[in-house]
Amino acid sequence: MQAEPHLPLPVELPLVDEPGGTDVGLKTQIVRFTLTGGFSAIVDYGLYSLLLGVVGLPVGVAKSIGFVAGTTTAYLINRRWTFQAPPSRVRFLAVVALYLVTFAVQVGINQVLYHTFDESWWRQPLAFVVAQGTATVINFVVQRTVIFRL
Repeated sequence: MQAEPHLPLPVELPLVDEPGGTDVGLKTQIVRFTLTGGFSAIVDYGLYSLLLGVVGLPVGVAKSIGFVAGTTTAYLINRRWTFQAPPSRVRFLAVVALYLVTFAVQVGINQVLYHTFDESWWRQPLAFVVAQGTATVINFVVQRTVIFRL
């Protein structure tokens, strides 16, 4: 039996500039953004915990790697499902700029809170949740009002 050839996977990086906008309503976007954010937070926190607790990386390094994995997951799902937007160079660069800002916000808040709280079992998850929540609000507002309207 001969294997059938597979079609190549679509390229994710934007290769064309297409007009932006979305026909997805606010309520649907909020629900989808929340679900996507929850899944992406699991990716982020899971990797962060693994790198911090098992591998023994410093807090900032472990959180940074978790953030990159989580936000990459979020962008890919949000662009296709939440906002249903076509690829665009301008939009991609805007998302990169936004994620640089939220990276600084999230990793910074996490770092400060992690080292401020007592060495209790709740220190890591609480620092993560506060940092994640702050970055999530910033991300949704900027993506909805600016990026996915480009």
